[in-house]
Amino acid sequence: MVQERQTHGLIRRKGAWSWLDVRGRRLGAWAFALNRLTGLGLVLYLVIHLLVLSLLAQGESRWDDFIALAKSPAFLFLDVVLIFGLLFHGLNGIRVALVGIGLGVERHKALFWVLMVIGAVLLLFSAWKVFSV
Repeated sequence: MVQERQTHGLIRRKGAWSWLDVRGRRLGAWAFALNRLTGLGLVLYLVIHLLVLSLLAQGESRWDDFIALAKSPAFLFLDVVLIFGLLFHGLNGIRVALVGIGLGVERHKALFWVLMVIGAVLLLFSAWKVFSV
């Protein structure tokens, strides 16, 4: 049996997917859901990264094959996605910490947008560096 609850006139199911349900919510809920999603993505990346590092133990040719693959445009795009996840998760985490200790509570939306603009500039610079190397 699936439990349901009503929020802002919307019927929401309780469960794992409600973790990311932002229908009818404000900016803070969107930021919180994306923070959760990027956190899960970063954990997944860490596991994949450790598995890839195990290729070092399988010989130089396997590692060289992976490096050749990692220089492909698809992998470089995934690097930019990773950088987005790191920037969003980190900068939004700073915002949450500042608001949590009482700094910027009244202006948390402005703080969010300032940090996201900084993140966007850093992301564009990083993407340029990733694709120009």
